[in-house]
Amino acid sequence: MVETGSVDGLLTYRRRCEGQTFERILVSKTGEIVINPVEPGSLPRDITDFLLMEFPPMMIEPGATQTVYLKFPVEIGVFIESARDIEVLDIFGLGTQKYTLYGPPAGGVIALYCRSAIYPDIPPVEFYREGVMELSVQNLSLEWMEVSCAVFNSVDMKIYYGDFVATSATMRIISRTLAETDFVDAPLRPGMEKAVELNRARKIPVLNRGHLMEWGH
Repeated sequence: MVETGSVDGLLTYRRRCEGQTFERILVSKTGEIVINPVEPGSLPRDITDFLLMEFPPMMIEPGATQTVYLKFPVEIGVFIESARDIEVLDIFGLGTQKYTLYGPPAGGVIALYCRSAIYPDIPPVEFYREGVMELSVQNLSLEWMEVSCAVFNSVDMKIYYGDFVATSATMRIISRTLAETDFVDAPLRPGMEKAVELNRARKIPVLNRGHLMEWGH
């Protein structure tokens, strides 16, 4: 539960979730609280910018493109916004986060791990716990390719929300070990609202170059 109110005459933000309480005093005359889903990877602390989506293996013929739908974990961001600035106030989520290593121990990356079924259409999701990822997979090679995971740089993730939370992504398979992933800055359905991005509130410049998977897919 999230609430704002006066405690001892001071404007206070308080959040209770999963048995934990977070509280901050707010000193502002014009600031507004903004709450929306954000890209995952900040819990239990800011561990990684990478998201690994694992799913049942798909065999894709040379030159083919297939669009599928996956479920990905959602975190909730709370921002304090004024005319001049926006700042992250709080991030929370439901459930337990899992992390894994993608690549070799010496040079791989830690990634937030999520396993999902593959859906031919948009599946129902729990709004505060999970979202829908539309993933377009393209096989650019001259061979049949098996794909069972996709790794993304979540800093580039563009989240939209309405009746449900959604993001759109692409995966271009180059060879048996190489693939490129990226996010698409567009709503999955018309009328969805774009969420405030964590990198904007954290003043992190983003180049939107996507991610190169070098250790298989």
